[in-house]
Amino acid sequence: MRRRMSALVLTAALAGGALATAAQVASAQPAAAASIKVDLREMRQQVAELRQKADRLDRAGQRDAARKARAQADALQRRIEQIEKTEQDTSHHI
Repeated sequence: MRRRMSALVLTAALAGGALATAAQVASAQPAAAASIKVDLREMRQQVAELRQKADRLDRAGQRDAARKARAQADALQRRIEQIEKTEQDTSHHI
């Protein structure tokens, strides 16, 4: 009898957790559908600043820090290109 009760309690708790998770996901979807505003000009400025920083660090002999700054600049540049491509693709569908 004890095993059945604990199994029933566990099953009910898991089912309740699953329902709560499903409710959270359902409520999060409309927020995800909202548009996000980004300033590409500001992002390009950040890329330029990171590249300048990497050059300064290289001249100072801090190769690892320069590599990290370049990696950040490259990642930001890829993000800019991804946003531009997405905007271009969505503009063709309208």
